[in-house]
Amino acid sequence: MQICATCGVEYSEPLPEVCPICADERQWVPVDGQRWTTTAELGAAGQRLVWTDREPGRAELTTDPKVGIGQTAQLVTTEQGSLLWDPPGYVDDETAARILDRGPVLAVAASHPHMFGVQTAWGDALDAPVLVCASDEGWVGRRTERIGLWDDDHALAPGLTLHRVGGHFAGAAVAHWAGDASGGGLLLCGDTVFPNPDRRSLGFMRSYPNKIPLSATVVQAIADRLSTLDFDRIIGNFGNPIDGDAKAVLAYSAARHIAWVRGDHDDETGIRTDG
Repeated sequence: MQICATCGVEYSEPLPEVCPICADERQWVPVDGQRWTTTAELGAAGQRLVWTDREPGRAELTTDPKVGIGQTAQLVTTEQGSLLWDPPGYVDDETAARILDRGPVLAVAASHPHMFGVQTAWGDALDAPVLVCASDEGWVGRRTERIGLWDDDHALAPGLTLHRVGGHFAGAAVAHWAGDASGGGLLLCGDTVFPNPDRRSLGFMRSYPNKIPLSATVVQAIADRLSTLDFDRIIGNFGNPIDGDAKAVLAYSAARHIAWVRGDHDDETGIRTDG
């Protein structure tokens, strides 16, 4: 197994000349070219995983120093077992054992291909299935018997479900946890939608680093899809939160995005559009 140093996603050999995920318009290949690494190489260099308990039943895992994109993985634990969401690009035995101390792992799953990390390595370490949205199957770089496909909606346990939303990727998804500590429901969104730094709005993009927006029609469809779920908080793929009233934040943010791409605010840009 090799790991793309830029995005942190695992690949089987023979390796592609360039990581397809990074070569896509949503990501990038570094100016000095493609570089590969391994878990052993990272471990020898002092790589570690940082565990932070955030609330009853939910912990966050980050890599230090960051591996690839450096996402924050979410570990949600229910009475039936746990979900590891947006797995990191590094795994170690100590963290795997700590996760298993909480009970069986129901699944390892990611919001979209940028967040695949070393998902099958995590599946092996946790003796868990690796769930990939069928719409994004073509982006899988390492295929093993642990990988299972799902589409649209998938129940892991009572109150813990996966939902395909689309937009950022065809299979871009969220995990919905109805049993969170607040009691109002929590969305783990990756960057299917992105909780912004102001903590009161969301972004909707095809590419976040390369600034490719989604259309008004797609953003409205995303908002409509998410509005069918019950939640009052959202957490993104870097632990970035919307801490309350998240459904109202979703509606406001979608309407704002749509208004800007439709041209409602062109008069605020200093650009004349009236000829």
